[in-house]
Amino acid sequence: MNRDEARVLIKDVLTDVVPGADAASLSPHGSFRDDLEMDSLDFLNFIEALCERTGLALPESDYPALNTLDGCADYVASRTSVK
Repeated sequence: MNRDEARVLIKDVLTDVVPGADAASLSPHGSFRDDLEMDSLDFLNFIEALCERTGLALPESDYPALNTLDGCADYVASRTSVK
């Protein structure tokens, strides 16, 4: 999976976790947790859904890298094969 594919997947997962979220308007470098007013439970639901969709195990120590759209896309792209 490349970065652009990962970005599309992440936006899709975010709209599933936060209904009504305007994922298209997210800043690539800003915190989507802040932009979408996600609480900790929303973020954990996002992580769980991302794990299910990618097959990745995401350790809690890596969560800070998953807080921005580009950071999350880079992380996912670097750890997935073509699906």
